[in-house]
Amino acid sequence: MRIGEIYRLAVEKGIEHDPRGREGVEKALAAAREKYEELKPEERAWYDQEKLTNPYSDTRLLYGDPEREVQCVLSGIDIEVGEVLLAERLSSRGQPIDLIIAHHPEGPAIAALHEVMHLQEDVLARFGVPINIAEGIMASRISEVKRGLLPLNHNRAVDAARLLDIPFMCIHTAADNLVTHFLQALMDEKKPETLNDILKLLRELPEYATATRNGAGPEVVVGERERRAGKILVDMTGGTSGSEDAYSKLAQAGVGTLLVMHIDEKHRKEAEKNHINIINAGHMASDSLGMNLFLDELEARGIKVLPCAGLIRVVRQQKQDG
Repeated sequence: MRIGEIYRLAVEKGIEHDPRGREGVEKALAAAREKYEELKPEERAWYDQEKLTNPYSDTRLLYGDPEREVQCVLSGIDIEVGEVLLAERLSSRGQPIDLIIAHHPEGPAIAALHEVMHLQEDVLARFGVPINIAEGIMASRISEVKRGLLPLNHNRAVDAARLLDIPFMCIHTAADNLVTHFLQALMDEKKPETLNDILKLLRELPEYATATRNGAGPEVVVGERERRAGKILVDMTGGTSGSEDAYSKLAQAGVGTLLVMHIDEKHRKEAEKNHINIINAGHMASDSLGMNLFLDELEARGIKVLPCAGLIRVVRQQKQDG
């Protein structure tokens, strides 16, 4: 496969499993194209035209020729300068690395992370929160995240990859859509009655089993194991944590349990106040599951995958000829 083909496959898989559905994604892309057409010529020079075909601002080819052939990728959850140097070292020792794939965004993809958070508005609406309220409570949180991203040193790892001439991409919300879809389908099918039943289901998955052995497995952070789960919402996509104002609205909409990959104390207290159970499935395990579902697609096409940087690699799909 070529690098461009891998990038386009990541975007397509993200769209295929997007909580908004393909129709919802197409509407978002149409809105982006309409906005672009309305720009003045001098404004178009600053517009990221990837937005016209890729709805995920945090999933980008950060460096490299899209036409370059790939036989082996180095993939991890967090790729920083150290992992880029690791790729160069592996290549010098006889294992050429044709492409680095990060999960968490770097470069312009982290600078634009806040843009994918609008996806959360549709998730809230799908679970019963009126869309006007969902957009209202997300607006201030999106602005907060945008301001927080401004002072970051976005390009450190990208610059290292450029200097060493190692192609580099990140797949964030596109992969998070995969894990969210996978776990929501599992919860909907199995219909676990209690929080403990949810924990058991998660620990049957090898990523969460490994994380549990490493001391970072799923935990109940609001509620008790014996409590009934009620309606379960898997909340693992859309950039980063949403608004703490969402918990009261979700409670009113009948959501009983949130299954998340991480939660800060402010959000935990709001969930507790509104009697919503929270299971923290684990950050690295959940991100690994999403990435694995994509990396399996690459291995099925004959590409070798070397995991690093916190990626718990599990293969679900056997390689196929061609």
